[in-house]
Amino acid sequence: MIRKFFAFRVFLLSAQLPLTVLAQSTQGSQGALDRTIVPALAKSSPFKLPVVERGSLANGVALQVIEHHALPLVHLTLVIDGGARLESGQPGLASFTARMLTEGAGSRDANALQGELGFLGANLGAAGGSETFTVQLNVAKQQLAPALDLLADVVLRPTFPSVNVKQQRDLRLSSILTRRDQPTQIAALAFSQLVLPAGYPGHNPSDGDSASTAALDSAAVRAFYERAFVPERAKFVVVGDVTETEMRALLAPRFGAWKHATAPLAILAVPAKPVANSAVKVYLADKPGAAQSVIIVGGPGADRTGPDYPAIVVMNTILGASFSSRLNTNLRETKGYTYGISSQFAWGPLPGPFAVSTSVRTNVTDSSLVEIFRELRDIRDRPVEQKELDRAKAYVALGVPGRFETNAGIAGQLTNLDLYGLPLSSTNGFVAKVNAVTLADVQRVAKQYIPAGSATLVIVGDLAKVRTGIEALKLGSITVLDVSTIAR
Repeated sequence: MIRKFFAFRVFLLSAQLPLTVLAQSTQGSQGALDRTIVPALAKSSPFKLPVVERGSLANGVALQVIEHHALPLVHLTLVIDGGARLESGQPGLASFTARMLTEGAGSRDANALQGELGFLGANLGAAGGSETFTVQLNVAKQQLAPALDLLADVVLRPTFPSVNVKQQRDLRLSSILTRRDQPTQIAALAFSQLVLPAGYPGHNPSDGDSASTAALDSAAVRAFYERAFVPERAKFVVVGDVTETEMRALLAPRFGAWKHATAPLAILAVPAKPVANSAVKVYLADKPGAAQSVIIVGGPGADRTGPDYPAIVVMNTILGASFSSRLNTNLRETKGYTYGISSQFAWGPLPGPFAVSTSVRTNVTDSSLVEIFRELRDIRDRPVEQKELDRAKAYVALGVPGRFETNAGIAGQLTNLDLYGLPLSSTNGFVAKVNAVTLADVQRVAKQYIPAGSATLVIVGDLAKVRTGIEALKLGSITVLDVSTIAR
């Protein structure tokens, strides 16, 4: 009992709900705890945002610094624009190149590099996304200088040894081949290929396919690196126990000589945007013997920088983006069909898709589809209740300060907003807009962005057991997919 009470008290304190206030608000007339009374939600207030100091190195590399002196720690993110949009006919090359940066740099092989990072107590990793490359370093301030030496080697002097390239290539090929045995991955790959046109960010998996991966070698990776990792598209975002002057002095001797590429790769234009279906289209993939059916239903998404963004976030919180959402309450809590179900909009500089995703027991596949489409229609056609709207708005608005709890979180917010050309100050503007969302706004954006009658529906499961029930629902035209062509 003591342990449970302590855990409960910690939870309440983290939620900033004093025990005395809670007791007063939930006790009945005779002093007994009344669990039917929900504690009142706190009102959101303007959040004091950190100040961004800006500068640059002599070669034009941008520098953004946010001072955060609570702890002697520093988190640095190097962002280089391009990512997968620099690939030309070889999907997965960007993420593979980023992965290889830490497989040997300067005079160190992979083991020596990790050994020195461990000695410094530093974490260093690199990734290639759909729009950018990122290299992140997290280290104690007293070890910042030697850690930056390692970072400079990783970014400017990677070795791409042939033996390591082959090893990582084979590991990736093995991972790609296992996709065919993973229904969740099959469903996600199929949905992306069906909703997003070829050449659009997200159409291809970030790690490519077996053909593109098999062609990788040290020469190809180095050639791509030299034209993709260029200073004219780079910026440092630093958060921690440093000033802009300190960071500029530390970065200048290490990155000041970073030379511009003679022929940088062009960021590929997107040939077409996703287009909604005229009716629901159903795609089935067979997984004989599967105990569950994986379901993904959705369509083209929305513009992150558009005026509807705050209302969409609130609407989707009600629909499926929180544990108490309609979808989760219905299919998990009430029906017991699934361990969880959610809906999300994939935000990016180019709008990603909207998708509802879940895994349900095989014998309730058709029943689950009935409930999912009922919830999609209801959010569009029936006004939400004021109490439900107020709860969703508070959930969104009160969650914003939590994004700024750590150095990495602050850096993530700054780099994410930079993708859309938005200043950090837009965060408080977003909260104000969320608080201004009305019942009419929720229904309006639901009608516009929730594809109840034009959805793409992907189901991966045991077709011998689920197909008849799906066909009986008459949701739309049905196509059976070849798993080997999806997870290729």
